[in-house]
Amino acid sequence: MQVVTAPDGWPLWTSPVRPGREHDVTCARTHPGLLDELDRWTDPEHVVLADLGYVGEDGRLVCPVKKPSTPGKKKTALSVEQRTVNALHSATRALAERGNSLLKTTFKALRRVSFCPWRIGAITAAALVWAIR
Repeated sequence: MQVVTAPDGWPLWTSPVRPGREHDVTCARTHPGLLDELDRWTDPEHVVLADLGYVGEDGRLVCPVKKPSTPGKKKTALSVEQRTVNALHSATRALAERGNSLLKTTFKALRRVSFCPWRIGAITAAALVWAIR
């Protein structure tokens, strides 16, 4: 399930549940218009922060710096500047990660889902609509 949050962490949009385990960027690409909407929102003053699961879309999303790896060799360490960028990225993105926590703590129905997982998307969408009223 994909979650788009406001800068303060309040969830603005959630996707329907996808089957099985799917990579973050693959899941984001399957939702029509999601990445295009994020592109329209982005300008020099507004960026969309994402984690390393979205590295394939790092032209439109701001991802942390990934450690370079060479096949057969040890991974090289990040420079001090790259580690600083990653620390600032994580600290800023932590506010948005709050949205996932809010979904589970604010809406009791999402804490322990023990029925068909396909229903989670509908419950989450209903909870967000209810919260907006």
